[in-house]
Amino acid sequence: MSMIATAEDATPSEIALGHMPMAQGTAGDAASPAAIRRLSHALADTRGPNAKAQKKAVEQLKAAVASIRVGDYQAASRRALAILQTDERNGLAWHVLAIAREKAGALSEALNAYDAALRILPEDANIAHDLARLAQRLGHLDIAEKLLLKFLSVEPGHIEGTNNLACVLRDQKRYDEAIDRLRDLIGIEPTSPTLWNTLGTVLSDQGRMGESLPFFDEALRLDEGFAKARYNRANVLQPLGEPERALADLDQALPGAETPYETAMMRMARAMLLMGMGRLKEGFEDYEVRLDPEMPEAMRVVVDAPRWDPTTQDIRGKRLLVVGEQGIADEMVFGTCLPDVIQAVGPEGKVFIAVEPRLIDLYQRSFPTAVVGGHRAVRIEGRLHRYCPFMEEVAERDGKADAWVPMAALLAQYRGELSAFPDRDGYLTPDPEKVARWKGELEALGPGFKVGLHWKSLILTGVRARYFSSFERWKPVLTAPGCVMVNLQCGDVSEDLAAAEAAGVRIWTPPMNLKDDLDDLAALSCALDLVIGPGIAGTNIAAAVGARTWLIHAPDDWHLLGTDRYPFYPQTRTFATGGFDGWPRAIAAMRAALEAETGNVG
Repeated sequence: MSMIATAEDATPSEIALGHMPMAQGTAGDAASPAAIRRLSHALADTRGPNAKAQKKAVEQLKAAVASIRVGDYQAASRRALAILQTDERNGLAWHVLAIAREKAGALSEALNAYDAALRILPEDANIAHDLARLAQRLGHLDIAEKLLLKFLSVEPGHIEGTNNLACVLRDQKRYDEAIDRLRDLIGIEPTSPTLWNTLGTVLSDQGRMGESLPFFDEALRLDEGFAKARYNRANVLQPLGEPERALADLDQALPGAETPYETAMMRMARAMLLMGMGRLKEGFEDYEVRLDPEMPEAMRVVVDAPRWDPTTQDIRGKRLLVVGEQGIADEMVFGTCLPDVIQAVGPEGKVFIAVEPRLIDLYQRSFPTAVVGGHRAVRIEGRLHRYCPFMEEVAERDGKADAWVPMAALLAQYRGELSAFPDRDGYLTPDPEKVARWKGELEALGPGFKVGLHWKSLILTGVRARYFSSFERWKPVLTAPGCVMVNLQCGDVSEDLAAAEAAGVRIWTPPMNLKDDLDDLAALSCALDLVIGPGIAGTNIAAAVGARTWLIHAPDDWHLLGTDRYPFYPQTRTFATGGFDGWPRAIAAMRAALEAETGNVG
C-alpha cells in the first residue's frame, strides 16, 4: 500500500478565503508517554530463534525508543535504520522508525514506514491507529477510515479511535455519521472533553457556529487546560463577532499546544485574527508563520539567492525576485504591493516576478519593466517546494538575483497601516484588444446590464464548503430584471446551468476555457458591466484589473482588515453575509442593488 510518491507535481490550494485554519479534533500522539510505554512492553515480550542477534536488536530498539522519549528523533531514526539494514522484516523497528520520522517532520517517510510495519505486524492495532492519524493529516481520508475501522474492531469503544474516525467522517463532509459516532460514545463516556470538542468541530465545520459554542464550553469545563478546545472556541468566537475573546483564547491555548504542528496552526489563526481586527503591522509580521515547515501547505522556495531582509538590506539598485504563493486569488491580493517594490528598486535595479503560469501575460503587460515568469510547485517528501525555472535563463543571460522575497511578505513592508493602501480601481492591465473583442460579443447578446457570475470555489473540501452558497440560493440575483447573466464559473457547472435553464433563466457561457484562459477572463471581466461572487480567484482577478466588482464575504474574512470594505480593492463593493447562515440576506441585498442599478424592480 504505497500511499504517497517521493515527488509529484503539486497544485497549490486556493486559500484566499479569510477563515482561520481548520478546526482540530484528532486525538493521540504516536510518541506520547503511553505510546512509548506500549512500545517498551512490546520490546520486553520479543522472542526469536536467534537469541544473540535478537537481544542486540532489542537493545538497539530500546535505545531508539529512549531517543524518542527525549526528543532526539534523528538518533532514533539512525538506530532503527541500523536494525533494518540487517533485518528488514523487523516490524517493531519499522514502527519505531515511523514514529521518529513523523516527529522529525518527514511525513512521507513516516507514512511508508508505518505502512511497512503494518504489513509485517498486521494484527498490531496500534500501528493501524498511528498510521490512520498520519494518513488523515496528509489528506488520505479513505485510507484513514479503513485503518480506524480496523483498529476499532479490535478496540471497540476506544475514545481516541472513535474520536478520530469522527474527524475523518467530518473531513469527508459525512456530518450525520460523525455526530452519530460521537453521540453514542458520549452516552457512555460523558466526561471525555475530547469527544465534546470534536462534536463542536463537526458543527463549526458546517458553519453552525452558535450551535458549536456550547460543546467547546463543555470540553473546557471538563478540562480547563484543553488547548485544542480553546483554539477551536476561538475559531467560532471570531466569526460570531467576538474577536477580543477569540484572541484571549488563542493566547491562552498556545502554551498548551501538544505538537509543533498545533503550535503553527494556532499561530496562523492568531495572525489572521490580528489582520482581521485591523492590527496590520502585527498581523502581517506574524503571518510569516505560513512558511513554517509544520504548516501542511508551507512553501519552501528553491532559489539560488538569500531572502531579502528589508531591515538590513537596502533594495535600491538590486535584483529582487518576488515569488507568488498560495493560490491565484492570493497572488492577486498580495500582488497589490508589486508597484511599491518596483519603485523601491528604482530604474537601476530589476524586479523578477514568479507567478502562476496562467497569469504571466497579465503580469508582464502590467509591469513592463519587470521580468515575469512562471513558478512550479513540486511536492517532495510531503513538502511543497516552489521552483522558478525561468530564473535559470535569467541567471545565464544577466546574472542571478541578489535576493528573493515571498509575495505576501511585502504586506508587512508596504501596508503597515490602512492609509498605505492606494485608492485605485485596480493595478493590473487587461489586454485592450481582448476587452474590445469581448465587448462586441456581449453587445451581440442584446440589450441589458451584463453581469458576470461566480458562485463557488473549485475546492469545496471540509471547512471551505461553508464559505459558499448553493447555486439555488442565487435565484434572486439570476432573475434580476434588466440583467443578462454571464457564466464565469470554471469547472463542471453543467448541472447548475441546466437547472437554471429549466427554471427559465438564461445564462450565457462565453466560448473560452474559464479555468486556463485567465488573460481572456480578465479582459471579459472588464468588458462586462459588473462581476459578482464570493472572494475566489475569478472575482479577485476582476477586482485586480479594475473591473467593477461586487464581493460577498463571510463574517471572518480577514481581507477586510477591520473595515467594511476590501482595502486591497477599494473600489470593490462588499456584501456581508453577517454569518454563515446569512447567504440569503446577502443575496437579497445584492438583488436590491441590481434593481437600483438598472432601474428595474422585479
